[in-house]
Amino acid sequence: MELGLKGRRAIVSAASRGLGRACAFSLAKEGVDLVLNARSADALEATAEEIREATGVSVTTVATDYNTVEGREEILAKGGEVDILVANPGVRQIPGEYEDWTRADWDQWFDVHFYSSLEMITGVLPGMRERKFGRVVNISVSFIKFPQPHFAHSHSARLALSGAIASLVKETVRDNVTINTVCPGFFDTDALHTNLHNHAKRGNTTYEAIVENRVQSVPAGRFADPSECGDLVAFLSSAQAGFIVGQNIINDGGVYQGLF
Repeated sequence: MELGLKGRRAIVSAASRGLGRACAFSLAKEGVDLVLNARSADALEATAEEIREATGVSVTTVATDYNTVEGREEILAKGGEVDILVANPGVRQIPGEYEDWTRADWDQWFDVHFYSSLEMITGVLPGMRERKFGRVVNISVSFIKFPQPHFAHSHSARLALSGAIASLVKETVRDNVTINTVCPGFFDTDALHTNLHNHAKRGNTTYEAIVENRVQSVPAGRFADPSECGDLVAFLSSAQAGFIVGQNIINDGGVYQGLF
């Protein structure tokens, strides 16, 4: 399917590796010019060069921290007139006990998983609405549909963002600007394997046992390839996706058992 994206311009954050990198590649294959952000300049430039060589699109890099006001301002300034934003905070979930969390801890998680992406989203919306085309895809986690113990700080902030998006998109969709959220499950990324190693240490078991347990919990019987997230994001960014608005789209191989 021709997605109607050739010549469009996209910002993708946390793009040097993992799901952000996959999203960048999928958009580039559709002819989208990219503004890529990550904190590590070397890793970011390596990814950018791979994309340039593989697809021939223009790739601008912005090595800064997406989760700071100054970083977001720099990304938006270098982004220019963007048609697509992939809002990916790129911070893995860290479990904890609610009785140990202070107000400062809660504020930190809301800064990362609510305010950072919300400010990026509201930063690009005026230009998108004026040009009558815009696609925003927020990267969240599947667990916002069925929150887990020990992750209240992360899930609550992500749910708050989904609520804000659901309201914002009612105003923007008349201008052909959509906002949706992709909720990935277990994807085969460095972040996943780091988390599984940490789970093994906390549970006094082996990494291999944890991997087997997680794979068995997925009806699809495997971890997903990051490209399966990237290609979904590319479709949601397409000309054909203008009627998909305010959705939290689960992409987890069947782990979530709910109908809605």
